[in-house]
Order: sequence, then structure tokens, then C-alpha cells
Amino acid sequence: MALEIVQVEVGLIHNFCEILACPASKLAALVDPAFEVDRLLRITRERGWRVARILITHSHEDHVAGLAEAHLATGAPISGHPLELAELRRICGPDAVIEPVSHGARVALGSEHVEAIHAPGHSPGCVCWYLPAPGAVITGDVLYVGSCGSVSDPRAMFETLQRRIATLPEWTRVYPGHDYGPRPTSTLAWELIHNPALAADSYADFCAYKQLKI
Repeated sequence: MALEIVQVEVGLIHNFCEILACPASKLAALVDPAFEVDRLLRITRERGWRVARILITHSHEDHVAGLAEAHLATGAPISGHPLELAELRRICGPDAVIEPVSHGARVALGSEHVEAIHAPGHSPGCVCWYLPAPGAVITGDVLYVGSCGSVSDPRAMFETLQRRIATLPEWTRVYPGHDYGPRPTSTLAWELIHNPALAADSYADFCAYKQLKI
């Protein structure tokens, strides 16, 4: 049985927060609870779900502004990359329950699970969350519909996109961190053709697309 995904647009800069839920156990996870935490929790209550996990793609403020509130309200442990750990503790306090995850780690949610894809380039500790069932990836600021996020490390971003995102099954549904494209979600097959960040044949082409100096 596949995880259910509810995509919620929150805040003033078109952030997306995903709510994932295991139908069998009714356990849920919040992904990047940045804003409107009360609304997110109301959605889970209305559906009879209990928030048992908080997943973080990265610790930039526009993705974690509501993290401390969500953690306090639910008591759910937080999963993020070790390179984001210091910032997550600064935000949530030293007593917060934070469980670091490295590339390939599985995080259980009821009878289902999500997989961590370490995806540096936007920030060193970016994680994309892959859902084998139903076949989806939550990409944060690594990949948008039709474009990609800002780049702190061009080479790392290019390698992430080409080796860790483009190699997922083409039917994988893409859930970006912001509603910056022509539609809220997409498929990897569409992105491989229409997204210049993924369609770049070389590092030089990628840098030219992002107007970066090599």
C-alpha cells in the first residue's frame, strides 16, 4: 500500500509542504513545515492522521521557519542530513529530537518508508526524499518544475541532478519545494525533456543555463 501525499502551499513565497501518510497505520510525516503549522496540523487531524515524523530537505529559513512549532506541537522526531544538524539544533533547541540521515537511509512511516537522497548543491546538506511507493520524490530547492534552485556549489548541483535525480525511474512524480513552475507537480520524464537544469548535456551547459562562471 503506497503512502498518501497531500501537497499544501503555505506562506507568501509559494512554499510547498507535503504531508505523507501511511493508510494502514494512519501515521503521518510533515515535510518542511515552514509556515501555517496550525493549518497543516488541522489537515492531519481532519484525516485522522497522527504526525509521527518531520522530514527536512534543508535548513534555509523559508523551509524551517515553523519547524520548532511543529516539533513542539507533535513531539515527532526530525530527520535531516548531518550537515544541517547544527542549524536544526539552533532553531529547535538542544533538547530537540533530531535523527540525522545519510544518503540511502530509510525512514519508516508505519508499514511504508521514505529514502533519503543526499543532494548537495543548493546547500551542502540538502536531502531529497524518495517514496518508492507510490513513486515520487520531494525535491525541496534542488529541483523545481521546469528549473532548479539557486546554486551554492555548481559542480555538486550538476552531479546531484545528473547522478541522483535523473537516474530515478522516469515515471517518478516530482514534488518541488516552491510553486515556481507551470504546474505544482511534474514527472521526471517531463523534466528530463523540458527542464534545462536536467537536460544539460555537460557541466559547461549547466553553468551556462545558470549563468555561472566555470
